[in-house]
Amino acid sequence: MDVKGVMAAISFDGDWVTITKKELGQQDRHHRISVRDITGTTFKPGSWLFHGYIQLLVAGSLPACETRGFFGGRPPRSDRNSLSISHKRNDEAKKIVAAIEEARVRLSP
Repeated sequence: MDVKGVMAAISFDGDWVTITKKELGQQDRHHRISVRDITGTTFKPGSWLFHGYIQLLVAGSLPACETRGFFGGRPPRSDRNSLSISHKRNDEAKKIVAAIEEARVRLSP
């Protein structure tokens, strides 16, 4: 299951979530997180004017705070546990977040 974000992508294979960030002129950065290490998710749908985001909450680290700016509130681009999504990807994003949450609950001790 894959969702294209804004200069990023997220994929989920049932056990691992991989966030790939794409920087102009640099190699893609991949960040893998075991679903067992995820303590929660945050999903803010994108609107016609502003991008939304998916943020994974990981055990042992504080979630990045939303920054307010011209494009609305979302975690900073440097947060490796989140990615921005456009309005047209809301349905796909909702499905991947639901799949991650279902796996997280299923695999929790």
